[in-house]
Amino acid sequence: MQEYLLSFQQLLDAEYLLSHGGFYIVCLIVFAETGLFFGFFLPGDYLLFLAGLFCAADKIDVDIVTLYFGILAAGILGNFAGYWFGYRTGPMLFKRKDSFLFKRKYVIMAEEFFQKYGGTALIIGRFVPIIRTFAPIFAGVVQLNFRKFVFYNIFGAFLWVSLLTLTGYYLGIKFPSIINYVEYIIVALIVIAFLPIAIALLKKWLTNRKLKKDEINKQ
Repeated sequence: MQEYLLSFQQLLDAEYLLSHGGFYIVCLIVFAETGLFFGFFLPGDYLLFLAGLFCAADKIDVDIVTLYFGILAAGILGNFAGYWFGYRTGPMLFKRKDSFLFKRKYVIMAEEFFQKYGGTALIIGRFVPIIRTFAPIFAGVVQLNFRKFVFYNIFGAFLWVSLLTLTGYYLGIKFPSIINYVEYIIVALIVIAFLPIAIALLKKWLTNRKLKKDEINKQ
C-alpha cells in the first residue's frame, strides 16, 4: 500500500516525471489528461511550463522543437480520444457510478461549461483543470460537428502548448537561475489554474444560497 501511494505521489509530481520519465512520459501524461476520463487528476499546465523550463536547462532528453510538437500532438490526439469516448458512451456516461477514477460531478461541471461557451469551451477549457479532461468527452456526448471539433481541438492545443511550453523555455533561456525556484512556480501555476474553478464554485454557492433565501421569504 505504501509503495502504491508513493507511486501515485510521483505520478502527480511534475518535477519527478520530467527528471525520471523524460519526453515520452510527458507526452503520455498530456494525452491522458486531455481526453481520458481517469486523467483529470494528472498535472497539466505546470507540467507543460516545467517541460519547457527543463528543456532550456538541458534536464530533459530532447530539443525544444521535438518537445513542442510531441506535446502538441499528444494534446490533439488526447482530445480526439475523449471525443470518441463521449460519442460512443453518450448518455450512459451520466449514469456511471462514482469511483476512484471517475466522478460524475466533473461531467456535469463540463456540461455546464460547454453549455455556457459552446464549442469555444474546448479552447478556453484547455487552461482549466478538470474541464480540460471532460470538455472533449462532452463534445462527443452532444455530437458536436466533427469539423468544428477538429478546429477547436487543434487551435486550443496550439494556444495551450505554445503559451505554456514556449514561455517556460524562453524564461529558462533568459533567466537560467529560475530553475532553482521550481517549487514556487508550481504553487503559483496551480493557484492560477484552479482560480476559475474556485470562482465558478463560489458563484454557484452564492446563487444557491440566494435561491434558498428567496424560498424561505416566500414561505
